[in-house]
Amino acid sequence: MNSSDPQISQNQTDDAARLNTRPVIRQLDDSAINRIAAGEVVERPASAVKELVENAIDAGATRISVEIADGGKTLIRVTDDGVGMTPEDLPLALSRHATSKIDGSDLLNIHTFGFRGEALPSLGAVGRLTITSRAAHHEAAQIRVSGGQLEPVKPAGLRTGTIVELRDLFFATPARLKFMRSDRAENQAISDTIKRLAMAEPSIGFTLRDVSGGGEGRVTFRADPLPGDLFDALHGRLSHVIGREFAENALRIDASREGLRLYGYAALPTYSRGAAVTQFLFVNTRPVKDKMLTGALRAAYMDFLNRDRHPAAALFIDCDPEQVDVNVHPAKSEVRFRDPGVARGLIVSSLRHALAEAGHRASSTVAGATLGAMRPEAPTANGGPRVYQMDRPSYGARQQSYAAQSPDQPPVPPYPAPPSMPSEPGFAELADAYSGQTIESPVDTQQLAEDLPLGAARGQVHENYIIAQTQDGMVIVDQHAAHERLVYERLKAQMAENGVTAQALLIPEIVQLSDGDCARLLDVSDDLYKFGLGIEPFGGNAIAVRETPALLGEVNAEAMLRDILDELHDEGESQLVQARVEAILSRVACHGSIRSGRRMRGEEMNALLREMEATPHSGQCNHGRPTYVELKLADIERLFGRS
Repeated sequence: MNSSDPQISQNQTDDAARLNTRPVIRQLDDSAINRIAAGEVVERPASAVKELVENAIDAGATRISVEIADGGKTLIRVTDDGVGMTPEDLPLALSRHATSKIDGSDLLNIHTFGFRGEALPSLGAVGRLTITSRAAHHEAAQIRVSGGQLEPVKPAGLRTGTIVELRDLFFATPARLKFMRSDRAENQAISDTIKRLAMAEPSIGFTLRDVSGGGEGRVTFRADPLPGDLFDALHGRLSHVIGREFAENALRIDASREGLRLYGYAALPTYSRGAAVTQFLFVNTRPVKDKMLTGALRAAYMDFLNRDRHPAAALFIDCDPEQVDVNVHPAKSEVRFRDPGVARGLIVSSLRHALAEAGHRASSTVAGATLGAMRPEAPTANGGPRVYQMDRPSYGARQQSYAAQSPDQPPVPPYPAPPSMPSEPGFAELADAYSGQTIESPVDTQQLAEDLPLGAARGQVHENYIIAQTQDGMVIVDQHAAHERLVYERLKAQMAENGVTAQALLIPEIVQLSDGDCARLLDVSDDLYKFGLGIEPFGGNAIAVRETPALLGEVNAEAMLRDILDELHDEGESQLVQARVEAILSRVACHGSIRSGRRMRGEEMNALLREMEATPHSGQCNHGRPTYVELKLADIERLFGRS
């Protein structure tokens, strides 16, 4: 073939072009490497604040001050009273992968927040960073780096600790500035970061100050160091950060299992939220966002809240660092447990145990909302002064006063009792046990009110609400919601004792799945069987469904299995079958409970109150709403201007 052939010449030209355009492997310089690392570690100003404050905590600081300007975009200054650094340490601190936290021999035994040695050089690569520090028995020194260009160390004036000042964040990577949100949004993100770290370290004082526009600025958050034991200090810090209402309605959690310890506070179901904004999880005091842990929290409250309501909690897991891997995310916000089932089971069982011990207790915010809905009568038109009455007299004194004031009249026969309907199944026996404690006996009810949390029934209004008198107030009970929870708990106890009845399918339903999905379902087949769903391998990539829960009636087995697989993929465990079975029990309880509009006898009302006191979770109905409202006498008197 002739080399002058036009086709050959074209091929040679194409080969030469491909050689010239072939990508060449080259080594990036340190400046580019640091800017790339900054994109992973520092997503926004709040990320920079997090890294710098965590360094201060690792340095043993007892007070940390953070100053920001323009949402942290133009200034972030973190001042601490930690151990500080020597002049020789400062250049090393700005070198990549230089750290005092670990020696590199064991990457699993990590006891500090930071350990990679990436934060400071990354910040210096995308902003103007100045570090001033002084260690004990050394002179203070200062070093600066701007856009990755390091300046020499020079002497400085500082008594103790470290000051890290970051100006013009992302000036070296202006494209990143286009993705920043408004100053208000960035300020809020920084505040949330500081508050999470403050919850994890109640013995450390934190101050956040906004100095936008210059001058002293204004303090937007302040938390002083708290003394005392772990739970006292943590309760005080949570009350300050999350709010006093959360602290008043939170249950103390403290449990251990297989080397893991869970402690903290979880709120009552009636103190729930419309979004998961009040859920704070920590592993070895490190704030984390972990789907497995949040799924366990949701599972613990599954039986008490609607799907559109979310529990509130601040929970801490402490364990040997070798049992958890914190090096799975550049920002260290995700963790991976060596045995995630133990951590999940610890959260679910501990929270359910605490909720059961709370008994009939309901959130105090329910009473607050009730009082807020009430409006006292407006002052008189003449604007006269308020009349303050004497202290409330005793019960005996009131009775004598009423007798002395009443005119002499012939005795009036009592009003006939309203006709009562037959008692609900399983409820008559309890009512008979309290048949002597009726509303017609004021002496008995007064004594009852002194001893029992929900007091003694005084009457029923609108055939739905029971009014009971307690020693220091009154209780209003929604009879239908309360009895619905009681029946539901009774049905659950029977199910736990006797198991879930399974209905065998005449013709097993065969469901085709992938290899991985088949294995995942068969791994949890024993758990599914406890709730009446019987599955077994059918060869190849098929699963045979041989039994379904009888309570569910006719079931689309394939759709159920795929929903279970979705839950297993997202959370590592599925409560779908259990949730559906319990939803049926909840509906049965609703239809089998005392209906609204039913008149109740005094002994029945008292019996309902006593059973509520003896039944766990009776403070909320099956949908998470409160079953009763308690009003203190002092609050009621305040409505009438008597306090």
